Parts: sequence; C-alpha cells; structure tokens
Amino acid sequence: MRKYIRNIIVGIAALSGLVSCEDFLTKVPPTSLSSGTMFTTVTTAESVLTGAYSSLRYGHSTMWATNLDCFTEILDPDVSKLGTSYMHLTGAATTRDAMYNNVWQNHYEGIYRANDVINNFHQVPEMTEEKKAQRIAEAKFLRAWWYYRLNCLYGGVPVFLENYAPEYYFTVGRTDKADVWQIILNDLNDCIACESLPEKYEQGGNDWGRVTKGAAYALRGKVWLWLEEWENAEADFKKVAECGYGLYTNGTYAELFTVANEKCNEMVFSVQMAEEVGYGHAYSYNYGNHCTSGTGQNACTLNSRFADSFENADGSPFNWDDVIPGYSSVDPAKRRAYFLRDGISSAERTNQADWGADMSLYLETGNEARVKAAYENRDPRLAAIAITPYSEYVGGVTGTECTYVYRFPFNSKNEPALDLETAVSSNLSYPLRKYVAVGVECNRVENNPFDIPLIRYADVLLGLAEAHNEQNEFDEALACVNQVRARAGVAEINSADYKGVQVTSQNELRERIRMERKWELAGEQVIYFDELRWGTWKEDKFGNDNGLMHAWGGMIQKYNLGGDYYQLWPVPRSETEKNDALKQNDGWIN
Repeated sequence: MRKYIRNIIVGIAALSGLVSCEDFLTKVPPTSLSSGTMFTTVTTAESVLTGAYSSLRYGHSTMWATNLDCFTEILDPDVSKLGTSYMHLTGAATTRDAMYNNVWQNHYEGIYRANDVINNFHQVPEMTEEKKAQRIAEAKFLRAWWYYRLNCLYGGVPVFLENYAPEYYFTVGRTDKADVWQIILNDLNDCIACESLPEKYEQGGNDWGRVTKGAAYALRGKVWLWLEEWENAEADFKKVAECGYGLYTNGTYAELFTVANEKCNEMVFSVQMAEEVGYGHAYSYNYGNHCTSGTGQNACTLNSRFADSFENADGSPFNWDDVIPGYSSVDPAKRRAYFLRDGISSAERTNQADWGADMSLYLETGNEARVKAAYENRDPRLAAIAITPYSEYVGGVTGTECTYVYRFPFNSKNEPALDLETAVSSNLSYPLRKYVAVGVECNRVENNPFDIPLIRYADVLLGLAEAHNEQNEFDEALACVNQVRARAGVAEINSADYKGVQVTSQNELRERIRMERKWELAGEQVIYFDELRWGTWKEDKFGNDNGLMHAWGGMIQKYNLGGDYYQLWPVPRSETEKNDALKQNDGWIN
C-alpha cells in the first residue's frame, strides 16, 4: 500500500486541491469537485480516502516536528528548541504558540477528509455495497483517531460529523469532553460492526496499512481506559489478539523496529512510509546524530534520569553505587570525571576541571571501561532505544558504513578516533537509536522507509494489564506484563530468576505497569497521552527539579511548569479570535 498511497496522494492533490496543514478553519474547504466529481469513479473516490490516510503522517515525516514524548519524563528536546517548539516546558507558553495551532489544524484537516469519505462514498458507482461500507468504516476509524487525540490534548472540542460551508465553522462551540468520548465510541462501534471490514490483513498484501477491526478494538480499548470502564477495556484488548495480532517473538526487541519486521503481527496500525523524499519518516533527522547517513540533529535525547530507571536484566534496580562505589554522594558536576575518555591530554584535563570535574576521580587507564560497565547486563531495551556512553553506533554519513564509539569529550569522527558526533558535542546525554537509520540503509534523513507504528500489540497487552489490575485481577495483569518483559529479555516479575523487589499489591503493580509502558514504548509518542490520563504528567515531567541533564546528572536546562492549567492545551488564539463560541480552557489568557 505504501507506493499506492504516495501515488494517489500526489494525484488527489492535483485533482481536488485538498486543504494543506495551513489554518484549516480559515481556508475554504475543497470545492465541489471533491464531494461531487471525486466520487464519480472508483479511482478518484479511493484517492480521497487515501488523502485521509495521509494526514496520519503529521508529526512523523516532518523535520523538526514537535515530539510529544519530549513532554514526558522519557525524552528531552534539544535546548535550542525549548524557546521555540517546546514553550510548554518553559512556563512561557501562550495561546499563539505554533505547536497548539499546528496540531489543531492538522487534526481537523484529517477529520474533514474523513467526513468527505463518510458522507459521499455511498454514491460511488461500480463498487459493491460491501466495499463502500468497508471504506466508510475505515474513515470512521480515522475520524475517531483524530478526535481521540484532540480530546486528550484540549479536553472537549468542536465536533463536525459532516462538512459545511466555510462560515459555519466559525459559529460552533466546543462539545463537552464526555460527549466527545461518546461520539468517538459511536464511530468505533460502527467500524467494528462493519461485516466487510477484515479483522486483520495478511503480511505482504496491497491492503496492509489499512484500518482493521483489530485496530478499532485497540483504539476503543484506549477510550475505555480514559473512561475507567475497565471491563470494557479488557474485552476490547482481548479481541485484538483474537483478530490475529500478537508480540513479535522471532527476534529481539531492537529487531522489531526494522523494515524486515515492519509488517509483523505486532503492528496493529502503522503509518506507511516509503524511501522517497517527503514520503519517509524524519526520525533519522530528529533522533539521529551527526554520523547518521544524511546527518541527524539530535532534536530529542533520552532523559538521563529515565535512562537510570532501566533495571538490570535480572530485574534488580540499577544503582550507580553498585558500579562506582560512592557515586551518588559525589556532586553531579564533579562526577563528570567518571565519564571521560581514556588518555585525555593535559589541556583536556584542565578544561574538564574548569567545567567542574573532580579529576582526582579520573582513572588514567580504565576510565572508559568503568563507566561502560554501568550499561552491561541491563534491560536490553535501554541499548535498543539509546546510544549509551562508550557503546558503538554504525553510521553512514560519509557514504560508507562506519562504526563510531560514543566517547567524551568528542575528539574527531575521522580516522583514527571515529568518535560519535552529536549536535552539541559539549554535552554527554543519550542520543537515540530507535527509528534511526543504521549504516547506509537510508540515503537521506527525511525518507526513512520504516513504517511508524501508531498502535502495536505490546501497547495493547500493557493496556490489558492495566484493565486487569484495576479490577483486582492481579495474576492476569502480571501475566500480561511478563509477556512483554520476556520478549524484551528481562527477568519476569516475581519469577524464580527475578532479583527485584517482589510485587504483591495492586498499587505496586499499577506503578510497575506504568514504568513498563515507558520502557517498552519510549520514543513512540504514546506516553504523553498516558501521563495525562493517569494524572501524573506534572510530577513525571517537572518533579524533583527535572530537566535536560548530562549523563552524570549535571543540569543543562531545568524545566518550569507555567501552572496546573498546562495539563490541557489552549485552544489556539487564531481560532478563538475568529469564533466567539469557542471557550478557552481555564488559566489560558487569550
């Protein structure tokens, strides 16, 4: 479906002039060519639906796109982006900030395109009624997807179930959050009830990437979690497995995120990508480093405290003091010495001391090996998600495959050092590895062909664990968590091989499920919605003076919460200025 989608998107743009991401509610919607002419042939009608699918690419195929995981404790944005793309973390956000506006516009564009299909596909000639019903069901899922995300972020939004004349959009107020949930459920109920919608597509077929009943059950299960309807969530998440989805177990966690496995049974619903400029994902640019083929920019890195949260492989908690005795009692600035490369020059010694390093802690030989030991025998997901100090990364920026080592301070990425170079070489953080091209497998950073999963089965399984646990079904919940841990290669909780603290209560398991979701889904732009739903976002992101830090804990930039009202995004100023019926969220000043 990937190449099919690309070709059709180009065609539909030329034929109907579909709205772009620019200010959806101020642009005149597509002309009657879309609602009339576009549905007079099967080919053009299908192109309208494909245009609706294309809206899913937002946030995944854009260089310098805002990454929702950077609003969680998992990732940190590059410090240069805090004042532009991440004002939500500085306490200085306003209703005019581009992020709020861009997300609002993109989501309503997707809704408009889905409405066009839902309200017009019945008139397509030379198409069976079963196929029409299937395509309308797909569009209802897409509409539900966009409203789900809007409702999570903004909390009650204007609802449009059909397309109207432009002036109408400036008269409609916000629908209550609870009612929006019901509207989403109605669409998903219709989607699941569609007899011609398949439960799952087989790998390799042209229809892979389309909506399935398995995807609809998964999204409906997520809505039930928000509503705390645990029994309904449990039932829907179980249905996903019955549709044929399951964990990828033919290889490692890291191997899951490769083109070879992008269509495995774990991928419940994915954004389809192609290795062509404008049609691949841009994570190699946003997550990648300066040694990544095409040159990445480290726009996001793994938070240092979160990196320390990854357990040892036997399930025991990781503790720096077990690796370097007395580590935690040393001032963070002085701990810099532990992370320095072997054999630094006298000039470098002076420079590092000026930065605060206690050079009496430095080992003339074996300094690298000492800190590298901290990352051995850890949960394998840490090394799959991030490039840890003194680990290797295979890059291709020179046009040939080269193996670099993440040393500090950076010396040279040329022979003989072959140091990994990041966007800010004076910082030692945790550059990302997940979704980033290896070697020369991708010739540009903005067209990586790996399909980006929006929902995968590990997400579903951990949602099922939460639903079980909230119903006091401890054993069933634990079994779900342990399936995910077993695939990851880390000891199962409470097993004979488990060396961690025994988990015995609902409250303890609740916290473990939440951490398991973060370890498993890091970098996938899922956890922000969880932290908002759990009500933990404020503490998770801003608690304990959190911020962008060096690997040794030294603060680079602290985060600041503007107020509790930041837990809901503001309705963009550009929208409230045009529409007096749009009420702003409490705390935000127009």
